[in-house]
Amino acid sequence: MILHITERSHATAAQQSGTYRADSLDTEGFIHCSTPDQVVWVANQFYRGQSGLVLLVIDVDRVQADVKYELVEGVGNFPHIYGELDADAIVDVIDFPPNSDGSFTLPDQLLT
Repeated sequence: MILHITERSHATAAQQSGTYRADSLDTEGFIHCSTPDQVVWVANQFYRGQSGLVLLVIDVDRVQADVKYELVEGVGNFPHIYGELDADAIVDVIDFPPNSDGSFTLPDQLLT
């Protein structure tokens, strides 16, 4: 399982169209993802205080595009999806609100 942070409207559009495309696919060539151990760090670095976010829970075995784990220097290996994400690879969409101080914590559904 890997995770991707996005806005709820983008998740809804993906479910309706059957595919998901992040802006980074056009600008960087891939969709940024995280493992459950990495996602809170990513959220606190890049999304602090933003509301309306969700986590796409992605079953890697269902992803048709290439998934590569690539080094982000000083941080670790992050999963990147090199192509559109088929909606059937998204096995759950979890609300991801910030805490009152703007920081994020892992949702209870992912603590198992």
